[in-house]
Amino acid sequence: MATRNGPLSLLFHALFILFILAPIIMVCAVSFTPLGYISLPTTGLSLRHFREIAQNPEFIEAIWFSLGLGTLSATLATALSLPGAMAIARNRFRGREALLAFLMSPLLVPSVVLGLAFLRFFTSVGLAGTFIGLVIAHVIIIMPYALRLVLASATGIDPMLERAALSLGASAWTAFRRVVLPLVMPGVISGWVIAFITSFDELTMSIFIASPSTTTLPVRIFLHIQDTIDPMVTAVSALLIFATAIAVFILDRIVGLETLFVGKGR
Repeated sequence: MATRNGPLSLLFHALFILFILAPIIMVCAVSFTPLGYISLPTTGLSLRHFREIAQNPEFIEAIWFSLGLGTLSATLATALSLPGAMAIARNRFRGREALLAFLMSPLLVPSVVLGLAFLRFFTSVGLAGTFIGLVIAHVIIIMPYALRLVLASATGIDPMLERAALSLGASAWTAFRRVVLPLVMPGVISGWVIAFITSFDELTMSIFIASPSTTTLPVRIFLHIQDTIDPMVTAVSALLIFATAIAVFILDRIVGLETLFVGKGR
């Protein structure tokens, strides 16, 4: 029988949520300071540091570069994850668990080790500091996130649905496109979102293989705070927080977060 939370339980949950949100609130609050240095409490509110971002071509270029890199990497990782997830979910074969462990193995390797390995390999093949090299590296490290979510959706599909479509005269491609793909679409979308966020936020590995012409936003922020720490960095962080909140709200309104990350009817 369900019971209602008592006052102490509600207070604990409120304090826990406040503890989690406190760093985000502090970053957003500091970004509106009119001063030229990080200060809280502040003497007033100002958008000067947001205007500085718009006037800083290095940050603008890094933002657009990270958006393009994240979009392309997440799309390729999800596209590669889909056939792999379908094969693993629908078939039982020798080496199945070993194949899954191999595809998920980038999660077990520290980012520093991956960065050094990619740097050594890309230098030997002439891809060091190139956009193609960054895309390959990002696809490798974010593919496990997309694979896991697509695999979770593919595992719950009744194979009789596809067989029914085939028995009614549909081709294998038509059955996949009209029956299977809509069923795994929540996993595909959620896998793409998580992969994009991971790619956009990747710093440790990107430092090793980025170049002045392929500098992502996290790398740009890291290089900036090496020289000085000013409120412009908090303004960039606040913009990312606002953009993430808006994106999550839109996804919730259009698709539903429960459908994306839990699954419909689960």
